[in-house]
Amino acid sequence: MLNENLPYAEVRDKIDHAESITILSHLNPDADALGTALGIYALFAKDKSKKVEVVNASIDLPQHLDFLPYFKKIKHHMDYSQSLIISCDCGSIDRLGFNLSGRDILNIDHHQSNTHYGTLNVILPQYASSSQVAFELFKKNYVINAEAATCFYTALLSDTRYFTTSSVNEKVFSVAQELVSRGAHPDTISRNFTQRRPLSSLRILEKALTSLSLTQDAQVATLMVSKKDIDATGATVPDMEGIADYARSLATVEVALFAMELDDGIRISLRSKNTDVSKVAEAFGGGGHKVAAGFTFTYNDCQSGLEECVNKVLQKIIELGLLDEK
Repeated sequence: MLNENLPYAEVRDKIDHAESITILSHLNPDADALGTALGIYALFAKDKSKKVEVVNASIDLPQHLDFLPYFKKIKHHMDYSQSLIISCDCGSIDRLGFNLSGRDILNIDHHQSNTHYGTLNVILPQYASSSQVAFELFKKNYVINAEAATCFYTALLSDTRYFTTSSVNEKVFSVAQELVSRGAHPDTISRNFTQRRPLSSLRILEKALTSLSLTQDAQVATLMVSKKDIDATGATVPDMEGIADYARSLATVEVALFAMELDDGIRISLRSKNTDVSKVAEAFGGGGHKVAAGFTFTYNDCQSGLEECVNKVLQKIIELGLLDEK
């Protein structure tokens, strides 16, 4: 879907006819998910003609994002049973964490692996963040106020890893400039990303780095943390965001794998410099981008635990010939 073909009128019609709106983002949300959701919420928060809620099913949210406008408005349950659903940055409906059968869904995302589960799908994989999609979709018919701009810019900054990913182009900087002109403050946003880490995030990082191993002529790096490690450090899932990037930063490494042993399964995060790790994620029922993807093993999938899961992923990397793609 090209920018000039965005369904502006259809989106406006859905919103105009909705008595209530529920804005959802995926489980274990990152900054793009919450920034996009809160940015959209900011567009309608002062509209007294309809009821609007912003919801995420996960209890633990990234606390360094609490500077975002309306962060404290995020609920963990849905109050409106007949509302229009606006889903943000979520590739599959099950990752929203709610039963949405029969619901009218506006699906806004930039993941190529998105399953198009919405009644209206606005999926732009060529865009750097879901917030960029939302900004382009809403700016024609709605006023992007300073609160929305702050949220959208935060999401864009995060998903481009401070404007360093391959998705960054002239359009991305143009969008960033527009958001700044509408009230986003880059210095404040950057400070909240880089100078508010909890101690638990450093403690769990130490555990992960201690586990570092290299295979395939040091082209694949593996990090892992056990449930015991997580409990000992007091870390939450948001505290572990970005750990895989440490392994990817090594000079010889093409693919980085980070495994977390959680209560509901073993979560795998994949990062690469150039190869398409989304192929691995999709092979195990997950998804993502070319250089950043992930999925979760159930404990039935890996009854022996962390090492069995990691070995399965390493074998799949070899089977798919990912290291030949460089």
